[in-house]
Formats: sequence, structure tokens, C-alpha cells
Amino acid sequence: MAITKKRKAVNAKVDSNKSYSLKEASTLVKDVNVTKFDASVDLHIRLGVDPKKADQAIRGTVTLPHGTGKTKRVLVLCTPDKEAEARAAGADFVGLEEFITKIEGGWVDVDVIVATPSVMPKIGRLGKVLGPRNLMPNPKTGTVTNNVAEAVNEVKGGKIAFKVDKAGIIHASIGRVSFGPDKIAENSLELINAIIKLKPSSAKGTYLRGVSMASTMSPGIAVDTKTFVH
Repeated sequence: MAITKKRKAVNAKVDSNKSYSLKEASTLVKDVNVTKFDASVDLHIRLGVDPKKADQAIRGTVTLPHGTGKTKRVLVLCTPDKEAEARAAGADFVGLEEFITKIEGGWVDVDVIVATPSVMPKIGRLGKVLGPRNLMPNPKTGTVTNNVAEAVNEVKGGKIAFKVDKAGIIHASIGRVSFGPDKIAENSLELINAIIKLKPSSAKGTYLRGVSMASTMSPGIAVDTKTFVH
């Protein structure tokens, strides 16, 4: 596929042989955005872990100080006595059996699913649909809880879940290109610090091996890992 003049100009702004400071990257990612919409800004963090080992399969949650810039659609799967609480907290979808049926039919038009512990046996069979999309409720990410109002409020307030993939990389959205550089940097730092705190004692060598920042359809910007204390 031919590279457009606009894309060539954008690529020329990023030195592929350089690692930028977090502040520099947070400014540059706005300059090299080529989309006409408010693109997502993502971090790709390569860790020195073996995801096949249970204690090195890094996963967790973090509340970004400035949110993600995206209003997340939340589904709460619960018993009738919890439905009013979930709706009052701002859940977009609330119910149980009807949504289990819809998900089994392929419907996954949500960003986060919260479930109460009592209904987990019923939704266990949805793992094949929800698992690959990182939508399966999990106590470790706070999405299996009896306090559904708190869980919904946290998600709507900027809480994100992250998980290392098979290649040892964590991919996470930390804002939008419309954010100021300071907000992009502060959200990035919050995520990185949360990941650093989860470093397993069994991980050998360099833990934070590489960090790249990119907006949708734009070139990646290598971030100097010395920016972060680890």
C-alpha cells in the first residue's frame, strides 16, 4: 500500500532510533495524529515476564487521574434485588438471563461487565465468548462484587483493567489526542507505576523492557524507560 504524503510527513517527525522522555512523547503523539476523529492514545508495555507462569501473568486495575476520555458502556449481570442499585449508579445495561442469551448469540456491545458472585455459576459458560475479549468478570479486577454501585462508578470514573498478553506485552488506552500533554503523561505514569508495583519476585532481568506510545493509525513513539523509576 502506497504511503500518503501526509503519512510520510508524520513519520518524518518520529525518530525511530530515539527513545523520548514521557513528556516529549506525550506532546509528539498529538503532533503526529493523522485521524480526523478524537483518536485513542495507547501504551504498549513490554515486560520481562513469562506469562505462562501463573505468578508472572500480570493483570490488575488502575484508576487514571484524568479518565480515558471515553464513556464506557457497562453491563451489570445480577439478581433482581441488585438491579435498581446498578441502574442508579449509571449502568447502561442491567439484567441476567436475557443478556446471557444475547451474549451466547454473539452480542458483546459493551466495554465492561460487572457481575455479582451469586450469578457467576450461570455466566461461567460465557467464557468462550467473553474471555478472548477480556470481558469476563473477575474478582481480581473488581468486576465480581456485591457492591455493584461502587464497581460501576469506578469504571465510569476512569478505572481500567490491564492484562499481559502471550507475548509479554500490556496494551492499554490511556486517553485521547484531545487531552493536553500533561494529562497524557500523568495517565501514562499512573498506569506504569501500577504495573511496576505488580513486579513478581520470580521475574529475572529487566522488568520494564520497552514502552511505546501511539494514537490510532499513527506511528509508535518509543518512550525511554528511564523516565520511570523501577
